[in-house]
Amino acid sequence: MVFRALSFSILCIAAVLVACRAYTPDNKPIEMCQASCEKKADRHCSAAECNRGCELILDRIIERESDNIIMCVARHPRRCSDVVWADCASRVGAHADGGPPGPPPPKDDWE
Repeated sequence: MVFRALSFSILCIAAVLVACRAYTPDNKPIEMCQASCEKKADRHCSAAECNRGCELILDRIIERESDNIIMCVARHPRRCSDVVWADCASRVGAHADGGPPGPPPPKDDWE
């Protein structure tokens, strides 16, 4: 009885592992971003720079802002670099306004 339960457990674990390896997501955001970058910003960025930039803006890709950032990179006066990608990512979408205001200055209790 114990042998059957153990063999059934091993069989279930093996099935789960095989199923996990067989799953490949259809949506590959970095590769889609890289292809878009190579098509739209080919004058400014090489394939390696597009790959690095898309890795840098992964959170913005998930927010569906990659096309806007790539267009900003393509229009930017400087050549494709980490600084350009970060600058464009900070100027597009919900982050364009600079974020919430900072905290007020502390009150001095020395008086």
